[in-house]
Amino acid sequence: MAEMEECEGVIATERYGSQESWKYLLKDGRMKRRRDAADGRLAGNSISGVFKSVFLPQGYPESVSEDYVQYQLWDTVQAFSSSLSGTLATQASLRGVGVGNQEATVAAATITWLLRDGTGMLGRILFAWLKGNKLDSEAKKWRLFADILNDVAMFMEIAAPHFPPFFTLIICIAGIFKSIVGVAGGATRAALTVHQARRNNMADISAKDGSQETLVNLAGLLLSLALIPLVTDNPLLTFILFFLFTVLHLFANYKAVRSVVMETLNEARLSIVLHRYLLHGQLLSPVEANQKEPVFLSLGRTVPIKPGELQLALKNNSKPYLIGIKNGTVCVCLGSDASVRDEIMAACQALCLRAVLHDDSSLSGALEQLSNTKDPWELVSQSHKMINQIFHTFLKELGQAKWQTDRTLLDWNEWRVEWSKKRS
Repeated sequence: MAEMEECEGVIATERYGSQESWKYLLKDGRMKRRRDAADGRLAGNSISGVFKSVFLPQGYPESVSEDYVQYQLWDTVQAFSSSLSGTLATQASLRGVGVGNQEATVAAATITWLLRDGTGMLGRILFAWLKGNKLDSEAKKWRLFADILNDVAMFMEIAAPHFPPFFTLIICIAGIFKSIVGVAGGATRAALTVHQARRNNMADISAKDGSQETLVNLAGLLLSLALIPLVTDNPLLTFILFFLFTVLHLFANYKAVRSVVMETLNEARLSIVLHRYLLHGQLLSPVEANQKEPVFLSLGRTVPIKPGELQLALKNNSKPYLIGIKNGTVCVCLGSDASVRDEIMAACQALCLRAVLHDDSSLSGALEQLSNTKDPWELVSQSHKMINQIFHTFLKELGQAKWQTDRTLLDWNEWRVEWSKKRS
């Protein structure tokens, strides 16, 4: 009876996300503010509340993606191990330029440092020019690549003092590698931040990630103070500790990128989803597809369609893109009016053709029928008919499985082609 009267006296309820709620009660003509009994577990837990407000984005966990915690935990482990490895590398670099050596000169050390920084700057510009447009579509792969390359660079810095004639050369190469790490790591971190943000709160997530990393680096700094006296003039122990920290660093990075569940389609995820759909009629969820997505870089090549082959590419094609086969490679040219839907359709058709050309033994159904066509351009023509039959249903099921179909990460460049479209 008392609970019913209290409910009737509630005139408002104030909530802070899913963290806590307060009720405003009207009793005896006076208003009282009382914590909701369901949130009693949070009462008095001020330390936890302060920690969350300092290191987690506002509105957590609703304001971030579901994979946020798991990724950040593994990212914390890798940042800690990388901080310790960095201390060993820095100590080796300083010893190499002459710190502690009475015969070394300030001028020589300065020149070595300037050469390292200068080559690193050039490497940063060159890498951003060559690979900058790839970092969004393959964020996981480049994130892992950056951390592997960072470990290689630190190993070179630790080993450099043991090769005095080549010290400057080794340090400069390591500087180039670290500059690539800076570009790839920073850009892919930004791409992951966009994925994690669920309330357009990229800046808040980025700022809190910086706070988390600073705390981890501070802890690594304190532990480094204890390590430095142990590894000084002890190369064997230095290499042993570096090996252990590197193994932990790489394992944590692998687990971190594996924990990311991106709902936006790139080539690898679309290929996995489409292949399973065509073989078994099952459409994988983002969680299932991300678990199967490769996270190591692979080399690929593209071959353009020659102008003389344009008529063949137009056969049985009324779509806003051209597709063809050249030297065993599937080539796609988007039209100037191609929409996101058209981009997904073009990618699906190209992936089907690629599966047939690679003569995959697991082909069945529509793909098996395509594989019976030997002429490359007839194969393209038949693939147009096949994609017309399956794509509408496939796209609808993608949306139902909570894949994003209003934007993609399919890595199309800016080239577009215009031609006179004739319906067949």
